[in-house]
Amino acid sequence: MSNTALKVGAFDASTTTEPADLEFARALLAGLRSPEKSIPCRFLYDRRGSELFEAITELPEYYPTRTETAILETCAADIRDATPTGSLLVEFGSGSSTKTEILLSALDRLKGYVAIDISPSALQTAKLRLSARFPSLDIFPVAGDFSRGLELPIEFAPIPKIGFFPGSTIGNLVPDDAAALLANMGRILGEGSRLIVGADLRKDHDILLAAYNDAQGVTAEFNLNILARANRDLSAKFDLEKFEHSATYDSENGRIDMSLVSIVDQVVPVLGYEISFAKGEAIHTEHSHKYDIEGFQGLARRAGWTPKRVWTDSEALFSIHELHRPPIQD
Repeated sequence: MSNTALKVGAFDASTTTEPADLEFARALLAGLRSPEKSIPCRFLYDRRGSELFEAITELPEYYPTRTETAILETCAADIRDATPTGSLLVEFGSGSSTKTEILLSALDRLKGYVAIDISPSALQTAKLRLSARFPSLDIFPVAGDFSRGLELPIEFAPIPKIGFFPGSTIGNLVPDDAAALLANMGRILGEGSRLIVGADLRKDHDILLAAYNDAQGVTAEFNLNILARANRDLSAKFDLEKFEHSATYDSENGRIDMSLVSIVDQVVPVLGYEISFAKGEAIHTEHSHKYDIEGFQGLARRAGWTPKRVWTDSEALFSIHELHRPPIQD
């Protein structure tokens, strides 16, 4: 790791972001009062939701985390060899930064690691752990929403950057939104940068359905937690026993659709409104798009990136893509 420290401390880019409860309240009401009810998937990840998702990653049916980890362990040396000395590793949605440790172990000539996350507490926890493991690494927490108008500290502008967006989170967005997000990452990183991004691959439907309908019911609990969160944080009155988890495969769009289905006719008080549910009516909570390699590369090109290398596992379950942001020509 570089011993030349940048003079930048923790950076808060979240000053224009609404308080979490207010943002959740606005999104919850808007989604539940729409003709087709929905709640944005980002609200699945409160503290309890994040704990449940970590449990999901350990399930035998849930292949993405262990498969992506194995691929990263294999390709980390390739990524290191293409990374200039003195670069910054910039992770989008760093969370606990566990997969990041694989790259940090390999990228031994970095100037620093920039962790971007909307949660200051997650950033602090990750910084403490990583500082203990990599004591010579400069770590820069950036609190903010990278899907919006986030800017990195100006001191980072001239430094080569490599972005990191693991976990197939890109699949939670419809393709137009995914392209917009990739384009915004390119804006944040700047011309001449690189991005390492994970994308789940299309595969046998039975493998996909098992991963989102695990035998232990952890995914169901994770999905239902979004209603429990509304009860805890916003004093809503959802009876979780009257909703059930559903995950189905949409073959036309190549995605898993996750929802919560009302098993009875019911009316739920939510923030001063009476929200009616018919028996069988669903609240959509998450898409998870699956790509073939050519399809994802086309998406990246739409966003202004040039696809380079791709790494996959032997069963073609998951892919990691290397994208380049071409320098602007004079």
